[in-house]
Amino acid sequence: MKIHEYQARELLAESGIPVPRGAMVQTVDEAEAQAKELLDSGATSVVIKAQVHAGGRGKAGFVKLVRTAEQAREAAKFMLSNRMVSPQTPTAGLEVKRLLVVAGVDIAKEYYLAITVDRAHDTNTMIASAEGGVEIEAVAERSPEAIHKMQLHPLIGLQPYQARELAFRLGLGGKQVSQAVSIMLKLAKLLLDTDASLVEINPLVVTSPSGEHPDGQVIAIDAKVNIDDNALFRRKRIAEMFDPAEENPAELRANTFGLSYVALGGNIGCLVNGAGLAMSTMDIIKLHGGDPANFLDVGGSATDEAVTEAFRIILSDEKVQGVLVNIFGGIMQCDMIARAIVTAAKEVGFTVPLVVRLEGTNVEEARRILDEARNEIPSMVAATDLTDAAKKVCAAVSVTA
Repeated sequence: MKIHEYQARELLAESGIPVPRGAMVQTVDEAEAQAKELLDSGATSVVIKAQVHAGGRGKAGFVKLVRTAEQAREAAKFMLSNRMVSPQTPTAGLEVKRLLVVAGVDIAKEYYLAITVDRAHDTNTMIASAEGGVEIEAVAERSPEAIHKMQLHPLIGLQPYQARELAFRLGLGGKQVSQAVSIMLKLAKLLLDTDASLVEINPLVVTSPSGEHPDGQVIAIDAKVNIDDNALFRRKRIAEMFDPAEENPAELRANTFGLSYVALGGNIGCLVNGAGLAMSTMDIIKLHGGDPANFLDVGGSATDEAVTEAFRIILSDEKVQGVLVNIFGGIMQCDMIARAIVTAAKEVGFTVPLVVRLEGTNVEEARRILDEARNEIPSMVAATDLTDAAKKVCAAVSVTA
């Protein structure tokens, strides 16, 4: 589960990690008032940041540095009345409903710091770089030597000596080291305390020297936290941070019926049982020149109602020009899928080609059900195996495209 930046900042602050003063606002008036409060209390500048679950905000014009309350009002008015479009958003962009208004920071140097689940090493791994403020993927591709990694022990976690080693690798010195070590240790604890799969600070910055901080202050000015969905049952407060407005409506519908659905943007809808078989189905569609519209795993215990809803979700996608059903019956019985296909034909209607491949438990009964319903589903075509199914649906889509 993703949460907004302002929520991630709250978690960092509660963990004792320093962040700039600020607050989330939802109106132009609130943004102006919050900016005025920050400027009146000593801030020399204010940053207005759109709160959406997508990157590329700065280049899209949805992160603004302002120096007056009036400028803050104008920036907020622009962001709240325009959809944000970036390489990480849908073509139509995202509606902005919340803004983060924070005090500006006098930055001397930017760094990257994160902890994520490292499946290659079966550990949580801390990642740090002296090249912060940009996409870490770009840094890894351009300068892999600039990325420093530290595997965390599964039982004792990040140790102070490891944090100090990373701080030195980053080129930090003086009191910056102890500040960075403190932040690293608190970030590692935050990961465990929230069951997060990713905690990221980009950038982590060192401010210019001041009387209070002669070596500069190490502070987090951006935050990203992703939570493991499987742990939400024991993280009630974190679960309440979920923002359904930022999610794909079809994926939310699927979740309520226990379906695993991810929209992909192609034109061939897929209904499959089992994640591995679903991946293989998408692969073979691509192999034969098609483009999958979705990943949809109905699982092994889906009800007739859930499978019918799966068809509704697939067919509600206007880009879908054909549907491939690929079922290998084990726990999921083929005859139940067949009845769901007939029900969907009656309740939803198939106006696009439907290719069905069934094998396994109760397959003969399933084929009988579908044979009897051919007049109700004239667009349905049976396939002998997965390759045959992929070829038929790709050919059908190319004809109707």
